[in-house]
Amino acid sequence: DGVTEVLAHRSDNLQDKFMEIPCSEDYDNHKRFAGCTPRRCGRGVTDAVITREEAERIRRIAERGLALGGSDGGASILDLHSGALSLGKHFVNLYRYFGEKIHDIFTEEDFALYRDVRQRIQQRIAQVFGISPSAMYLTKPTFFSRMNSTGAKTTHDEYWHPHVDKVTYGSFDYTSLLYLSDYSEDFGGGRFVFMDADSNKTVEPRAGRVSFFTSGSENLHRVEKVQWGTRFAITISFTCDPQHGIEDPLLA
Repeated sequence: DGVTEVLAHRSDNLQDKFMEIPCSEDYDNHKRFAGCTPRRCGRGVTDAVITREEAERIRRIAERGLALGGSDGGASILDLHSGALSLGKHFVNLYRYFGEKIHDIFTEEDFALYRDVRQRIQQRIAQVFGISPSAMYLTKPTFFSRMNSTGAKTTHDEYWHPHVDKVTYGSFDYTSLLYLSDYSEDFGGGRFVFMDADSNKTVEPRAGRVSFFTSGSENLHRVEKVQWGTRFAITISFTCDPQHGIEDPLLA
C-alpha cells in the first residue's frame, strides 16, 4: 500500500480540514453545470456540522431499519429514498414489503432529523467549494451502510475495492459520508482510504464526523475490510444535474 498518512484521527475534533487537489478530467465527459460542476476539487473532514448525539439518534434509525433485514454477507444497506433493504442475498423494497407496519418502525421525527442532517451537510459542502446549495441536488444512491467482519456472500458485500464515484455512478459530483460509529471503539479496520499516487490518506470514522469530497478520479478511494465489531455510516451523494435529483424520503 506504500506510505499511509492519517488525514483525520478518531481522537481529533476537527472544525474544518480541507485539502485541495487538481480536478480530474472525469467532469469533461459529462454535461457541465455552471456554478456547480467542480472547478475546485478536493476533500474535507469536519466534526462541527453534526453532533455526536445527533449521530447516535441517526444510527438508531439505521439499526431499526436494518434489523428488519440484513445481508448474509458483511455489508448491509438501507435506502430510505428507494426503500431498498438488504435481505439475505437480495434486496427488498422496505415500503412494499412492510406496508403500514413501517409506521411502527420509523417516526416523522426520524425523517425530519434525516432531512435536517442532509441539508446541513449540503450547505457545508456548498460553502467549502464556493457554490450555491440550491445548485446541488441529492442523488441516488444515498443510503445507510452497516458493515461487519462476516465474509462476502455476493458482489454487493465486497465494499473494499478501490473505486471512483463519478465513474461508477455518473451522476455524482460531490460525495459525503456521515459516520455513525467510532473506529477502534465500535469496530476495527473499516477506515476510509483515499488512494493517491504518492501515498494513502486515511480517515478514521468517529460518530458525527462528516467526510466529503469531489467525486472524480482525483479522489480514488476504498474502505478497509472491517476486522471486528460493526461500522455504521450514511453515504449522501449530490449531483449538479437536476435530472438526476431525488427527493427527501417521506414517511408515506
